Amino acid sequence: MIARFAIVVATLLVAVGAARAETLTPEAARRFVAGKLFAFNCFDGSRGAGRVYGDGSVIGTIQFRGSGPVRAVWLPAGTLRERGGAVCASLQGMAFEPCFRLEKLDARSFRGSWMGFAYCDFTRRMSVAGVSPHRHSSEPLPLEAREGNGPN
Repeated sequence: MIARFAIVVATLLVAVGAARAETLTPEAARRFVAGKLFAFNCFDGSRGAGRVYGDGSVIGTIQFRGSGPVRAVWLPAGTLRERGGAVCASLQGMAFEPCFRLEKLDARSFRGSWMGFAYCDFTRRMSVAGVSPHRHSSEPLPLEAREGNGPN
């Protein structure tokens, strides 16, 4: 499960810009993606959301093949990294390091593809209630958010 999620989120390290598809460098991707939330949908029906951090760690959720439980996943620092101009996912116990081709589609979305046929499309989201863009936020939620009764 973690290996599959890493393959999906490895494509999160990509910058988006112009409306035409354009291959992007890992460094440009890192500048755009770090700390931001993206929702994704993959060719096999898998979907979810995640946030990539500058240290190559990822926190997010995934639902494999679009059915079953939504799983929370955390991948440690160094999981996503640049190698030879590509973004690769390094996972303990995996015999190889999958690397991804990254293309920006428009100002808020991009596609990450692997081996020419497997891909995930990513769209930037502004926020999720109660989810901080900082991994180790110690700031408590406002009382309304904790109690589930926001302002009327």
